Amino acid sequence: MFDFIPIEYYTTIYFNVLLLVMFILKTKTKSFKSNMQFMKNISVFLLFFTVIYMGFRPVSGRYFGDMSTYATTFERYQAGEIINFRGDFLFNLFIKICSAIMSVQFFFLVCATLYTVPLWFACKKWFSTYYSYAFIALIVSLSFWAYGANGIRNGIATSLFLFALSRDKMFYKVLFIFISIGIHNSLLIPTTALIITYFYNNSRVYFFGWLLAIPVSLISGSFWEGFFAGLIEDERVSYLTDGNINNDDFSSTGFRWDFLIYSAAAVYCAYFFIYKKSFKDKIYNRLVGVYLISNAFWILVIRANFSNRFAYLSWFMMGIIIVYPFLIKIQMKKQLKVLGFVLLAYFSFTYFMNVILA
Repeated sequence: MFDFIPIEYYTTIYFNVLLLVMFILKTKTKSFKSNMQFMKNISVFLLFFTVIYMGFRPVSGRYFGDMSTYATTFERYQAGEIINFRGDFLFNLFIKICSAIMSVQFFFLVCATLYTVPLWFACKKWFSTYYSYAFIALIVSLSFWAYGANGIRNGIATSLFLFALSRDKMFYKVLFIFISIGIHNSLLIPTTALIITYFYNNSRVYFFGWLLAIPVSLISGSFWEGFFAGLIEDERVSYLTDGNINNDDFSSTGFRWDFLIYSAAAVYCAYFFIYKKSFKDKIYNRLVGVYLISNAFWILVIRANFSNRFAYLSWFMMGIIIVYPFLIKIQMKKQLKVLGFVLLAYFSFTYFMNVILA
């Protein structure tokens, strides 16, 4: 569908469209009420644009990482290969079913839909009238494009996990969390964090634990990679133990202070609202707890090859962690204007990392 776009510019064009959208939002943002219809129109545009543009991207391993691996698996199943129930069994079942009824290109469109649409509904459930701001925050996050175009399993799984968290009834929470784990087993990490918050939800302890993880990781070196590798029975254990065997861009390069600072933006935002603004919200406290525990796990294994894949197990929540208090309660003067600056700064880092440094 977008064959006229040179593949080497495909990703850059996507981020420049987001840049244009953010520029328009900044010039139009005046007040919540007068801005609602405009925001809804923008978010609807982003929803359809993202699904279609991401879903119809060219099949390429060079430019979209693991996409070619998924395409190869799809074609093997299409040729009659028996389904593999090991590992991420629900995702393998999903590919097998799709291979019998659609083309590989349409398969990636379905993946893009499953990745993006659950976020839309999660935002609508949590924020009602103001859901557009939250959805835009998720779309402009640092890793959003990467985990829709490259780490597809992980992306779909985290979106379904976030959708599960937005459900009121425990049955649906458990159901969609189970599905997310079946799609990508790594979701056991934020799931474990979520379970912990149901037994103990003292955010002050989680903030302290997150801070403590930094010196512990600095002092203990690679101990934690080996420790957790001994607990994980999965092919992804190689992320913790192997070197950069594939010359990946996110290879093991020591303690990633840049990504730690990025993670800390959400931590500071949560701390500011909970303790400086006395923001009290049961759902938000639980989301913050899950983020802090999952991100602390990543800090402990921060030196590992592909450590960004562990970071994403908390990063997928960052947009919600940052905007949630803004959209639930008025807590400061010119709050919408402040939120506009926050979203612009948040996207600026995304643009810098994905376009300027790419």
